[in-house]
Amino acid sequence: MHELVTLPIKPGAPQGDMMGEKVIVCEVGPRDGLQMAKTRMATATKTRWIAALAASGLPEIEVGSFVPVRVIPQMADTAEITRRAVLLPNVTIVALAPNLKGAQAAYENGAHRVSVPVSVSEGHSRANLNRSPAEQIAEVARIVTWVRAQPRRMEIEGACSTSFGCSFDGRIPVANVVRVAAGLAEAGVDMIGLADTVGYAHPALIREIVRAVRAEIGPKLDGLHLHDTMGLGIANALAGLEEGVRNFDAALAGLGGCPFAPGASGNIATEDLVFMLESMGFSTGIDLDKLIATREILAHGLPAETLHGQIARAGIPKTFKAAA
Repeated sequence: MHELVTLPIKPGAPQGDMMGEKVIVCEVGPRDGLQMAKTRMATATKTRWIAALAASGLPEIEVGSFVPVRVIPQMADTAEITRRAVLLPNVTIVALAPNLKGAQAAYENGAHRVSVPVSVSEGHSRANLNRSPAEQIAEVARIVTWVRAQPRRMEIEGACSTSFGCSFDGRIPVANVVRVAAGLAEAGVDMIGLADTVGYAHPALIREIVRAVRAEIGPKLDGLHLHDTMGLGIANALAGLEEGVRNFDAALAGLGGCPFAPGASGNIATEDLVFMLESMGFSTGIDLDKLIATREILAHGLPAETLHGQIARAGIPKTFKAAA
């Protein structure tokens, strides 16, 4: 049984109480959303989609991953996509890289931030990276050393995969999550995110692990990456908000999943998350109408994929008012 606590969001508080408080939404569709797609999106279409996402006001976009083409062929054009995306104004361009070689490619192609995955669970770490969690933390330390020696600053995020459960190892001890997060903090990353890679989390678990990790690493705990496998993604985002998290990953139309985590399905839908946040009075800076309109480019580029999301299906209600 979990204790009742006073939360940063007061139940029943008027909308104005949150007006102006910023929440950062990072769109991960071009990376996480596409890596499980049945076909490759054409580079020209992907470029147009990312530009439209940026024009909707998204402050951060993860545009791809620097991984071998034979592993994830959908990411074959990540270098070109990154070079084009960094020319867009007012948006932080993020690329995923699992090792030093990938991080070097992210830097050389102009990425503003590199996200380096570190699985908390041994099973997923071996399947995804062929390394133990400790070995991957050592790789992150190598990345930090190399990046810090370069003339241009590039942020480094340590992404703790399978923080809330694993399709190989099952339940993950909280102490293991804390240990990996502490190792990443010691390695010198700028920020650390917790990922529900397979979507096994529930709100009470979100609260428990966020509190435990924050107690260990403080403000370096930056955000949550949530999947909607069990239909609890938005509920988990709310639990994160209640714990003071103000950075969230999401993918347009709820696409996504991990090819190395059996059973993992899509991310929380960006448009649904933005609707909830803005309805509650949080400011995302995102134009919801423009964001939903970018689904047309996605549907054209990947006609075989099913697009998810409640707000796009139902339509924006007349009662909706974006935060100031």
